Amino acid sequence: MNNMKQQIHRILQHHILLVSGIWCFLLYFTGIWLLAVTDPVEVNYAETAKEMLLSGDWVSPRIYGNYWYDKPAFFYWQLLAAFKLFGIHDFSARIFPALTALTGVFVAYKFGCYLHDIKTGLVGAFILATSLEYWYLGHAIVTDMTLFVSTSVCLFFFYIYYEEDKPLYLYGAFVSAAIGVLTKGPVGFVLPGLIILIFLLWERKPSYFIRWHLWSGLLLCIILVLLWYVPMYNLHGTAFTETFLGTHNLLRATIPEHPQNNVIYYYAVVWIGGFFPWSLWALYEMIKSVKHKGLHLPRQSRERFLWVWLAVVFVFYQGMASKYLTYTFPMLMPSALLLAPYAIKRERVVRNTVILISLLFITGLFICIAPLTHRYSAEDQVPLLQSLTTEDTLILSYGMRYPASIVYYSGHRVERLETRETVETERPQEMTWKDTNVMPFRAIEDIPDNRDILIISDETGDAVKSGELPGKWKEVGRQGRFTFFKRIRT
Repeated sequence: MNNMKQQIHRILQHHILLVSGIWCFLLYFTGIWLLAVTDPVEVNYAETAKEMLLSGDWVSPRIYGNYWYDKPAFFYWQLLAAFKLFGIHDFSARIFPALTALTGVFVAYKFGCYLHDIKTGLVGAFILATSLEYWYLGHAIVTDMTLFVSTSVCLFFFYIYYEEDKPLYLYGAFVSAAIGVLTKGPVGFVLPGLIILIFLLWERKPSYFIRWHLWSGLLLCIILVLLWYVPMYNLHGTAFTETFLGTHNLLRATIPEHPQNNVIYYYAVVWIGGFFPWSLWALYEMIKSVKHKGLHLPRQSRERFLWVWLAVVFVFYQGMASKYLTYTFPMLMPSALLLAPYAIKRERVVRNTVILISLLFITGLFICIAPLTHRYSAEDQVPLLQSLTTEDTLILSYGMRYPASIVYYSGHRVERLETRETVETERPQEMTWKDTNVMPFRAIEDIPDNRDILIISDETGDAVKSGELPGKWKEVGRQGRFTFFKRIRT
């Protein structure tokens, strides 16, 4: 009788896991073919991968024909693989962010199972999957989801090694850290390394630092990382190291790119919004716990590990000068796993919330998000642009942010038009935020007299209509956020 009950229980568990997997797949893949690649961030990754694919060079990221040292190659490799398999279009650009998000949900499930039980693992996975920021980044063409999963797997494997003393998991942790470094640079190793360091000090286990497996795992991590970094240095020398390590790492840590975000409460607000709706429940449970039990340090190793993880991510990025919405994204994994044991006590509330939020996300994608992506993309305007140009047409952008998505969708070269003085000040400069201005420039004074010219301006076209440009210009088309002008030849 007991064997039959156990068998029925296992069958039910398998069915629940199957249904959960199908639900999660639908949550992250439904409608992604409707989402256009947007300006100004997503298109940088998509265009870079497109140019790498067309050039046949899978080592050196490049954009607008220039080498581009913003991020390492791993996320580009994901995009390249999708483009190679499925072609260059919107759906293939979002396949790996969605697949990586599914991987992260599975990691949350397995981690929750390891720390508690299957039911808690499922609840933790549901909480993570239906968090606002997690769902958004599972659809976005950015590196953050890949870094999230590599960091989470690294820490999960380390904790198994810590509890069971199985070296294979420690090596797995270092491989995951290497993927993080190949995705977003040194932070892929520094962040999980700092979490592990503080946790071991709190646990009073300094002996772990002299274990042979730890140092051999570190060597494995370094070897994997150098498989890309060494060829990049050999190919590009100090141009690579100074731009990548200088501008895109050191500069971000020391000089704010967006000073208005550099406030002490920034990441607290980001966590509340990013972990919504579950952040409201988490805050309620924290207030209730303090009210009834008072403040006390976590008593179990598993709780200490998760709290260290959450706190280190928050403090680490709070100390950075540049602050972005996605930087503290890795906090969501420990947030979900810490909340799950409390949420499991109210299964009906969890189930209803998951269903409601899932329906809202999917409905919102069709009604709001898909149209918004087209609003901030040039995909719909490219047919009009193609009808206004020939192979010899010089295409310029003026009076607006550089429209990178036009380059991506049309394949045309678009030059940013400025005065000669502005061109000199806006070109890439080492250890300044202008180092990211890698688009092609043209001075107004150098506009040729003998070529057909199309100017792309914003939806008002005021910059061109002001008369600051030499010659006479006629509006020849307007669609979405773009207005197109051609020079009238006299």
